[in-house]
Amino acid sequence: METFTIRAQARAPLPGAGRQAIVGVVASGNLEVLLERSETGDAVVVDVTTSARGFRAVWEAVVADFIARSSPGGVRFSIHDNGARPDTVTLRLLQGVKLLETQP
Repeated sequence: METFTIRAQARAPLPGAGRQAIVGVVASGNLEVLLERSETGDAVVVDVTTSARGFRAVWEAVVADFIARSSPGGVRFSIHDNGARPDTVTLRLLQGVKLLETQP
């Protein structure tokens, strides 16, 4: 297992009223993402726990691309990964912010 935190700044806070969400399921080749609005302003925090060691640089690139696309300011992400591919990670992150944006 490997655990690390990625901190970044988004262009703007994520719109919408949702306070928290969960997407995905920890299973072979997949991941679970918990999202909560707990950061201030444009701050983004991504806590990663993964079974695949030695891929931090890949995680940082995927997260940087995701933040550039969706600008999820004010959100903390907790990721529990079981070997998901980068495209699956991006899909789950985008699903999560969509839930936060559209929840009442």
